Parts: sequence; structure tokens; C-alpha cells
Amino acid sequence: MTENKSTGISFFEKNLTIWVVLCMIAGILIGRFLPEIPAFLARFEYAQVSIPIAVLIWLMIYPMMMKVDFTSIKNVRREPTGLYVTWAVNWLIKPFTMFGIAALFFYVIFSRWIPHELAQSYLAGAVILGAAPCTAMVFVWSHLTRGNPAYTVVQVATNDLIILVAFVPIVVFLLGIGGVTIPWDTLFLSVVLFVVIPLAGGIWTRRAVIKRRGEDYFHRQFITKFNNVTIAGLLLTLVLIFSFQGGVILGNPLHILLIAVPLIIQTFLIFFIAYFAARKFRLCHDVAAPAGMIGASNFFELAVAVAITIFGASSPVVLVTIVGVLVEVPVMLALVKIANRTRHWFPARQIPSPS
Repeated sequence: MTENKSTGISFFEKNLTIWVVLCMIAGILIGRFLPEIPAFLARFEYAQVSIPIAVLIWLMIYPMMMKVDFTSIKNVRREPTGLYVTWAVNWLIKPFTMFGIAALFFYVIFSRWIPHELAQSYLAGAVILGAAPCTAMVFVWSHLTRGNPAYTVVQVATNDLIILVAFVPIVVFLLGIGGVTIPWDTLFLSVVLFVVIPLAGGIWTRRAVIKRRGEDYFHRQFITKFNNVTIAGLLLTLVLIFSFQGGVILGNPLHILLIAVPLIIQTFLIFFIAYFAARKFRLCHDVAAPAGMIGASNFFELAVAVAITIFGASSPVVLVTIVGVLVEVPVMLALVKIANRTRHWFPARQIPSPS
């Protein structure tokens, strides 16, 4: 069963970079001229977690989890090579190339512009971003490349389950190499708050609605009500974060561009690793394209949530995850065009003739 019934990328999603820039400006202006607003919101905190931001992040993540059909896991044996490519790229390659590329740029190439302590924070943000492969937007990228919707669901569902066990150890290991120590319990708390609970709630909601009203109602009416909730939650979160981040940004405006460079390079690199691996294994294009898209894009909602929980909303670590949001849509749309123009590289899927 396909999980994305839309006809393509929505107006808000297509112009996400513009909305992020506008939110950045609005947040900075609020922090600069209405500092009492972020100061007031900062008072609502529990266990170092901002309650207003946590609520908004739930609005981002919860609708995504309802879209994923975890019963599709039973189809995991169908064309397993595509899943092997997705898993290997996402968990054995992507976090480590992100670490290497970010360290090279922040510590070496950009060292004259980025102080060492700030570079360390930026590296931490890049690692958290790189260890969180995409969940929701993959359905959009898959649709735009005419990917196999049923297979994309399996790729995403298995990826979400792997996050539960692989995300924390990978982040702790890589940040440890980078000299950043993170308490395991805080990181586990982030995963529980922003993956486990929304995941369980999404599964329960999906099953309850389908049992009561049927799958057709769920896909055509119920889930469509949440189409703009995720984007609205994201944009409001960014306004809050930028109201806290104003000082960092105004003090280092060039850093937005500097951070974007390794993130963009990483995105293209990971896409082509997965894409060429799929070509090597002679996978059909409708499996190869989503495999490349899942690896290239990021679960930036989770990355933002984890960075805020561990380091605080005003930390430069969070800034990196937000720049990830800023560059994601235009870069991914460029990769969609590349994937569509190279369709002939892959064997055509054979459609069984009627008996």
C-alpha cells in the first residue's frame, strides 16, 4: 500500500528554503528587539528539554510516523538487494563520511574563519544530522522519481526501526572521536521522546483509524488533514530557535554559508554512492532512486530535536541542523532531476503479461 497519495511536492515543501530564511529573519528580529519572548519561553523547561519546542517537534514528527505502514516489514524479503544498499549506505557509510567531510572543512579548510571550539560544536551538529536518515520527505522524492511506492515504504519502515538501535551508539562514538562527550542517558531520552513515543503513537493511531473507518478513509481523508501540520510545526520551531540563536548568527553571519558547504557535498556524495551501488547490482530505477534519496536526505526533525535536548536551543550545534533544513529541498530537487535524467542507466522493470 502506498503511503504518499499526493501528486507531488506541495507548495510549502517546494519553497521550504524560503520559509526557513523568513523564519530565521523573524526569529533573529524577535531575539534582538523582543528578547522578553524567548526569555519567557525559556522558563518552560524540564530535564533540560524546552517544553514549547518539544511540543512543536512532536507536531513535526507524529504525522510522519502515521504515514509509515510497519506491516510492510513482512515484505522485506522482496528484492532484498535494494534494502541492503539502503541499510549499508545509511548506517555503515553516511555517518562516517559526514564526520570526515565536516571535520576536514571545519578544522582545516575553514580554520581561519571558524575558531576551534566553534568548529567542535559544528562538527557535533553535522554528526547528529548525518546519523539521522530521512523518513517523511522520502515519500515525496520517491514520487517525483516515479519510485516504487510499496518498496519505498519497506525501505523507510526498516530504517525507522534501525534508528532505535543504531542512532545512539553511532552518535556517541563519532562525537567521542571529535572530542565531544555526550551522556548516554540524555541521548536515549531524546530518542525515546522524539522517536519511540511518536512511533508508538503513530502506529496506534493508524491502526485505530483503519480498523474503525478503513484504509481508504485513512489515506484519502484522515492523513491529509495533517499535510501542513509538520511544516507549520517545523517553521514555528525555527522561529523559536532563531530567537535563541540570534546572537550566534549576528556574530557569525558568514558561518551559515561555511556550514552549508560540507553538508551539500555530503548530500551529493551519499546519493551517488547509493545510486551507483544500485546500478552495480542492476536494480530497477524505481528502487534505485528512492535508495539514493533516503541516504542523501536527512531526518532533520529528529536531528534538531536531539541537538536541542542535549545542547540547548541557543547552542551552535543546533545551528548546523537548521542549515541542514535550509539546504535540503533545493539540493534534493537537483538530485531528483539527475535521477530522472539517468533513468536509462537502469534496467526497466518487467511487467508480467496477463495470463
